[in-house]
Amino acid sequence: MERVQIVLVTLVAYKLLLIAIGFWASRRTSNETDFFLGGRGLGPVVAAISYSSSASSAWTLLGMSGLAFTVGLSALWLVAGSLLGMVVAWWWVAPRMRRHSLAHNHVTLTDFVLQGSSGSVRLALLGVSTAIVVFSFVLYVAAQFQGAGNTFATTFDLSMTSSIVTGALIIMVYTLLGGFWAVSVTDTLQGLLMAAAAVALPVAALIAVGGWSGFTAGLQATVTADQLSFTAGNAGLMGAGVVLGGIAIGLGTFGQPHLLIRFMALRDDRALAQARWISAAWYLVVFGGIFFLGLAGRILHAGLDNPENVFFALTDSLFPPVLGAIVLAAVLSAIMSTADSQLLVAASAIAHDLGLGRKHAARSLLVSRLTIVGLVALAVAVALLLPEKIFSRVLFAWIALGSAFGPLVFVRLAGVQVRPVAVLLSVISGFTLAAVLAQFPSAPGSLIPRLLPFAVALLVLWLGRARVAQSASSVAGQPASRG
Repeated sequence: MERVQIVLVTLVAYKLLLIAIGFWASRRTSNETDFFLGGRGLGPVVAAISYSSSASSAWTLLGMSGLAFTVGLSALWLVAGSLLGMVVAWWWVAPRMRRHSLAHNHVTLTDFVLQGSSGSVRLALLGVSTAIVVFSFVLYVAAQFQGAGNTFATTFDLSMTSSIVTGALIIMVYTLLGGFWAVSVTDTLQGLLMAAAAVALPVAALIAVGGWSGFTAGLQATVTADQLSFTAGNAGLMGAGVVLGGIAIGLGTFGQPHLLIRFMALRDDRALAQARWISAAWYLVVFGGIFFLGLAGRILHAGLDNPENVFFALTDSLFPPVLGAIVLAAVLSAIMSTADSQLLVAASAIAHDLGLGRKHAARSLLVSRLTIVGLVALAVAVALLLPEKIFSRVLFAWIALGSAFGPLVFVRLAGVQVRPVAVLLSVISGFTLAAVLAQFPSAPGSLIPRLLPFAVALLVLWLGRARVAQSASSVAGQPASRG
């Protein structure tokens, strides 16, 4: 069989498996809590790997490898920031968010944001939060569709339009069928495939460059002095900006609705304790492997025109067709594991948070599924009509959501009560400042656009704090049980 035929057969089999999981999950979905939180029954393996793969997306396999290919060793700080964000999320945010959402019966992050508000402030907060989630996720999902389009177009010589539509339809089908269960189980399968690719491809690349000695010598021969510098050739405050700017990417972790709902859906504290270590291992393997892959690609494919294609170039040159097909499936896995989660959260922002069909379970599920269809169509239109680099679009959505909601997550889970007006101003200021700063060229490391919106939103909450409530403190801060 020719390479294209092998890739096609592999991908078709893989997609049929995903759709079969969707049908299986549909039998476990009978109400809104099932559709959006899986009945709060998520076990450690599914929770950890679905969280990790959803947090990573195409930007890790394609964008991260491309960044390392372009800037060299200074990309390591982005890896460090992602790892640090994951550690804080699982060890501090997760136990508090699980108990808090259970105690208050929160189904979405917007439920969490609206807590304690009423009247016109509540309506304004609901509208702003919903608009931010939907806007950011349409851009985020559009970036995933572009990644899927690149994969299909590169492999099958299809037009970008056909490629994007094909990838979008596959994602939409199994998300529609099973909701959260389908998304979480397929994300787990896809996360395992991503991890396998993040091990196999770097190992093959290391062998191809002649081991560690060949890698070191090859890197010194093919990259510039700035690319061999951990501060991208900058010194003093500029060098510190590169380091802190990379690490600051982790701040976005704490405001991502599609990640926080994994904590809400956890079965119990024991599942949480196991899941955090599984997630940590996954992050080390995948982020470390892809960072190395980008550097190795600099040696093996120094003249590559588009850095975000280094993953595909190495796959073609290092693997036979069958393994290459599996690796391409891993790229689509990365794309789908994020896009499906974000579609589900964006649908929940419209169907659940706005209360459409809430009084009738069947109608609510129908509204949720129709919302997903509409969001897919909108994201496809954005991907086709407003193309942008995958990494740039994902980075904006990540920072915008993190700045809008992350500060509130920290403050409220710490047991601090904040006036509803301050919550509204914080959400608006964090998102707006992130959007404004994204329009200007940034200094090396992009510290200001990654840190300032989060810091300003946090300051607004601090100035608007009311008092520490004992009830909130007891929910948010009590030690996790071992049961």
